[in-house]
Amino acid sequence: MLDKSGNVILNWQFFKDKMFDFLLKLKRLLLSFNLKVILIVEEGNWVIYWISSEIINNLKKLKLIKADIGYSFLAKKKIIHFGSINCLIKSNKIIKLRKSNKHVLTWFHIVPSDKRLKFIPYLNKKIDILHTSSFITKNKLIEAGFNKDKIEVVPLGVDLSIFKSYNKKRKSQLRKKFNLPKDKIIIGSFQKDGVGWGEGLEPKLIKGPDIFCEVVKKIKKKFDIHIFLTGPARGYVKKKLEKYKIPYTHIYLENYKEMADCYNVLDLYIIASRVEGGPLSLLECMATGIPIVTTKVGMALYLIENEINGFMSDIDDIDQLFLNSIKILKNFDLRKKIINNGFKTIKKYSWQNVAKQYYFKIYKKLLE
Repeated sequence: MLDKSGNVILNWQFFKDKMFDFLLKLKRLLLSFNLKVILIVEEGNWVIYWISSEIINNLKKLKLIKADIGYSFLAKKKIIHFGSINCLIKSNKIIKLRKSNKHVLTWFHIVPSDKRLKFIPYLNKKIDILHTSSFITKNKLIEAGFNKDKIEVVPLGVDLSIFKSYNKKRKSQLRKKFNLPKDKIIIGSFQKDGVGWGEGLEPKLIKGPDIFCEVVKKIKKKFDIHIFLTGPARGYVKKKLEKYKIPYTHIYLENYKEMADCYNVLDLYIIASRVEGGPLSLLECMATGIPIVTTKVGMALYLIENEINGFMSDIDDIDQLFLNSIKILKNFDLRKKIINNGFKTIKKYSWQNVAKQYYFKIYKKLLE
């Protein structure tokens, strides 16, 4: 590194970090030779990394197939699974695929303006199985020209040993830890919904931050609420909440496992998205016993039974999202029913069960 005068200075922490990254990559490269499945993940995308790690760990526990995160450039006669479309298409170009390998691509969600749709004719020839987590995305991919016979739907999962409901005492302690008010209704929103990785003042509209803010504005007229936010790029939502004089708390987490603590302090979680592949929050809310109000996106259409284990609203329907939220907040018996039915539903979506689906619907087919 250089100082202001251009002289070389040593930064041992920087050196150690670079060396650690190099050794980790070397280890993954060497391990790849003994694998059947190599998962390719995006640099810096913790969601894709977490999902891939859960799949791998549970495949190992079940002893179904040798799989791990790795690199494909030296791989031969392997199953190469790209964890997202961004792993395969870089700088508007598709990376080179070796003919001896089988290729799986996960594509969680698409929007009509997605420039990568132009690659579908090529992907039809090169990709053996395209995986997605929702039938909405599957149908959109078929409409865009992808071969329907190559698409497999396998949902996202949740770690039920981490995401679970806490007792009242622990929930109270966590509210104190996060400096949340004891006597207010806490509404959660934990997804990244700003453009980029900075302050996030420009809204990522497919995530519906504008809709979320309008919904909580209406709820504020009926209840004394406090909004709990996590994650980067939440600037747009924060500015709106300040404008509407709605109090909020915003925190950053170093460890994804701490998300279970965040859910457990909530009274309600709202998903106002226009497009989703999951989202994971659907599953995590059910596992932690938090009632959820969501738009009809991603996995919600086959995960949620309306007014049984959650509430679904039409996309962009502020009034419906508001009324469904009010129903949960006003009716204790309904709330209890939603939570209990959510616990029953979520058992099907443990990562162990989902990993089995990955094996039998995707990997096993490519071994035959």
